Amino acid sequence: MHQTDAHAGAELALGGIEALAEPKRAERWMRPVEVAAASLLVAMIVTVLANVFFRYVLAKPLIWGDEVASISFIWMAMLGAALAVDRHEHMKLTVFLPLLPDRLARAVEVAGSVLVCVLLLRLLPVAIEYAYEESFITSPALGLPMSWRASALPAGIGLMALLMILSVVRTREWGAILGTLAVAGIAAAALWFAKPAVLAFGNWNLPLFLGLGLFAGGLLVIGVPIAFCFALATLGYLTFATHAPVFVMMGRIDEGMSSLILLSVPVFVLLGCILDATGMGRAIVGFLASLFGHVKAGMSYVLLGSMFLVSGISGSKVSDMATVAPALFPEMRRRGHSAPEMTALLATGAAMADTVPPSIVLIVLGSVAGVSIAGLFTSGFAIAMVLLVVLAILARWKARGERMEGVRRASLSVIGKTALIAAPALVLPFMIRSLVGGGVATATEVSTIATLYASIIGAVLYGGIPLKRVGGMLVETAAMSGAILLILGAASSMAWALTQSGFARDLMVLVTGLPGGWLVFMLASIAIFLVLGCVLEGLPAIVLLAPIMFPIARGLGIHDIHYAMVIVTAMNIGLMAPPIGIGFYIACKIAGVPAEQVMARIWPYLAALMVGLLFIAAVPWFSTALL
Repeated sequence: MHQTDAHAGAELALGGIEALAEPKRAERWMRPVEVAAASLLVAMIVTVLANVFFRYVLAKPLIWGDEVASISFIWMAMLGAALAVDRHEHMKLTVFLPLLPDRLARAVEVAGSVLVCVLLLRLLPVAIEYAYEESFITSPALGLPMSWRASALPAGIGLMALLMILSVVRTREWGAILGTLAVAGIAAAALWFAKPAVLAFGNWNLPLFLGLGLFAGGLLVIGVPIAFCFALATLGYLTFATHAPVFVMMGRIDEGMSSLILLSVPVFVLLGCILDATGMGRAIVGFLASLFGHVKAGMSYVLLGSMFLVSGISGSKVSDMATVAPALFPEMRRRGHSAPEMTALLATGAAMADTVPPSIVLIVLGSVAGVSIAGLFTSGFAIAMVLLVVLAILARWKARGERMEGVRRASLSVIGKTALIAAPALVLPFMIRSLVGGGVATATEVSTIATLYASIIGAVLYGGIPLKRVGGMLVETAAMSGAILLILGAASSMAWALTQSGFARDLMVLVTGLPGGWLVFMLASIAIFLVLGCVLEGLPAIVLLAPIMFPIARGLGIHDIHYAMVIVTAMNIGLMAPPIGIGFYIACKIAGVPAEQVMARIWPYLAALMVGLLFIAAVPWFSTALL
């Protein structure tokens, strides 16, 4: 995959519309920040690898290793979040703005950016106070004040605020800027004076802020990035509906972003970049094509199988689709597959493959819900296989009229050659699954081992990565990871507020009182996560609801792994469901096919995934058989 393809996919996934029509790298003075973020990413990986070496080879673990990795990680995440602002790569909902007249869409976008500026400027002094308070705590191994790591929060928030202010000022949309500030000021004053009435709503005032702020208030609709939507709604709730200090919100953001389990997120993102740059994914595609390319619907099988295996290496849907599509679409088009049909299969194949380890969604779910990541990785293979079979059956039925003229079975020598080329790449997904599932190493340790393996194998057998691209890959990884982790931090603060308000308790009482027991609860969960998958994408939905829903599921006797597989699959289906699902538009962008053409063809594939999901929900054995 060309690097431009990767950028296009990542831009749509994490940036949507170019918010203020500026180039991706708007500020030259951010170059030192790019170097710092890339260096911190390398330092984190090296530290984890050293920890692995000393622990498993020398049997002398580095007692300070986790602290160094944690400090590097939070600084990389916050600087990466600032880079994502600079590159306009923060994830947002981009369906509605193009429907507005150009002038109005421009004004609305600027209004959203002004609100983000207000948010960041409000949080900056709180972040400084938080870092100062952390200076009174000393780290156990290094003996350093914890302000060394906590200072990353005001540094990142300050950089993001500066970048957003510069972007807004350069638009020269003074009417929209001043109008937004005036309306926001009036609304804040009204809410402040109405605070006693708002407090009277009791446990339901947070859902009120969430609903009004995110949907009726239109923050998502006007293109405010999802992380800032959550932060704005939480800030409004704490300020106008509680007596809790905003300081608490900063602690929850820090905790949500800096869990040691999440160290594997940027490393798996980097692994996906290495997979793209070295061509290891294309080698897997070529091997599968030599095996199945001669049978009817064979190229559809190859596409699905490639998504399954490549997902097991990269952990990123964007990387998966951008690796597989250019390698397979030309031959599929020659055999009579229409471009919209291929894109529909690509999108639903990505939804199918997202439970294959190393899935970033599963890592985050394990972190926030307290579920075994080894168990999730083991079960994820089986669940993806169920969905793979369902999609393959539909693809075979649709291939009745496929043109097979001139298609020949590959010779044994060709199969052997492609197998030999693909073998080092094929080892990776099974190595990741076996090391984590067998309890040999943690997901973070495995991610760094897999990255080192891919780098060495890519350099020795697949032509390596040009040095001039390495820096860009590291910066791209830091920016994408920062955007992901900021969503997790903001969603974590919202989830805390949901719990503390008492809404979570009321919801638990309501749901457990429904007739029909666990089956009705499972159907309700599917509906909830289908909708949230469309609107919010997977990660924030998980962070928001997993701490609430999993205790209910346990109380009804549902196995954690079974429930996890159901909600992740439902979320992935929602992610690919038009007209809102973000993943649907990523697939259309990567394939270069207009979304309206794909929309008419994707529904049978989504229906097939729903059938598979209902099987998975009704039969726990699919999720727990391999545990």
